Amino acid sequence: MKTFRGKKVTVVGLAKSGMAAAFLLKRLGAKVWATDSGDSQKLREAKGFLEWKGIKVELGRHTPEFVEGKDLIVISPGVPGDSQVLRWAAEYKVPVIGEIELGYLCCKAPVVAVTGTNGKSTTATLVGEILKKGGKRAVVCGNIGNPFCGEIAKVRKNSVVVLEVSSFQLETIKTFRPHVAVMLNISQNHFDRHPDLRAYINAKARIFEKQEKCDWAVLNYDDPLVRKLKAGTKAKTLFFSRKDKKAAAFFENGSVFISGGRKAQRICGAAELEIKGTHNIENVLACLCVASIFGISPKKIKEALVGFKGLEHRFEHVRTVGGVEFINDSKGTTVLATMMALESCLKPVILIAGGHDKGSDFRKARRVVGAKVKRLVLIGEAKEKIKDHLSGAAPHIFADTMEDAVRKSFREAEEGDLVLLSPMCASFDMFRNFEERGRVFKEIVRALKEER
Repeated sequence: MKTFRGKKVTVVGLAKSGMAAAFLLKRLGAKVWATDSGDSQKLREAKGFLEWKGIKVELGRHTPEFVEGKDLIVISPGVPGDSQVLRWAAEYKVPVIGEIELGYLCCKAPVVAVTGTNGKSTTATLVGEILKKGGKRAVVCGNIGNPFCGEIAKVRKNSVVVLEVSSFQLETIKTFRPHVAVMLNISQNHFDRHPDLRAYINAKARIFEKQEKCDWAVLNYDDPLVRKLKAGTKAKTLFFSRKDKKAAAFFENGSVFISGGRKAQRICGAAELEIKGTHNIENVLACLCVASIFGISPKKIKEALVGFKGLEHRFEHVRTVGGVEFINDSKGTTVLATMMALESCLKPVILIAGGHDKGSDFRKARRVVGAKVKRLVLIGEAKEKIKDHLSGAAPHIFADTMEDAVRKSFREAEEGDLVLLSPMCASFDMFRNFEERGRVFKEIVRALKEER
């Protein structure tokens, strides 16, 4: 573990990860400063708590005094690369790392890091469940909602840390070296921050950067962009695939199998799983690869898989009203996520989509929208762009609020249809986060009456 006692460290950004980093540094004996350009009631409450812990805090601005003369700057993933703080850090020659890197420097245990455009939270959580079922002391954290730094106190040498990591977090790693790195898929995302697809891929691929021959890379063979990343890692590679039986974990005749160079062993059937959809088959296959690396028995793997209920806001059944099923997929914030959700729908779909655009090309969804969707109900900032990109693929209507969208969808639907909230967009134009968006959707659906 790296020593921070007596070091002067500034934490930039006071959301969850920034707060966790500040508290960890203070506990390790560092002299801590914290700065955030925002100034909300929530931040003022955080400021009071940090100051009570002896941490100096500034809100509503960044000043050079919080950078000059410091030994280290720790930034939250939401801090953009062109931030004034980072320019001052370069000017004063202060090293900069992210919260994930700080957690790694303080971590005693091996790390399983999971990234990809879609499926990270489900896969990381399920890996943790499989490891626990197999007798391992798994700590699941990271981009999933509980920061790495906030979980360090729970980590022992015999633990396994299962870490969800985003492209933003991977931009600021230095020595981060996961024993197992999982890449689920890559598609267009976050073009409001990354200039193009190549920059986004490069950020994601940093997960393999420090791996050695004794480490493992778990890759999606069916995704050509992911498959190519094998050339960029020194680690041993395991592929998973829904289509190729030569992969270490594969899908055949409705069941998932582990191969691993020996006779393929069936683990369970897709029908036995609570989580549904082709995208979740891929997530499960990635988990099988990780389980095989840690020597978890097929029996324990199956127990974890069939007992896993899935995560809230990920293709979550809400209720059926008047013969119309409602699915909450608020975490579907990318075009690919929504395409995969639609591919999993076996009923005609009324799709509620829209929100804050991350620079996405919604035209990529034209084929699956044309095949699956009988009506688009569009909301938020991106609704006009989605309408233009998907013109002719399915008829559309606009809605002003989530309640308006749900009620219009219900009126448009017929018995046997499915109303799917899978926005293809971030939530920040109308909601604090995708969780709030999903909860609001569910509350409205649960208040619907059978009569129309």
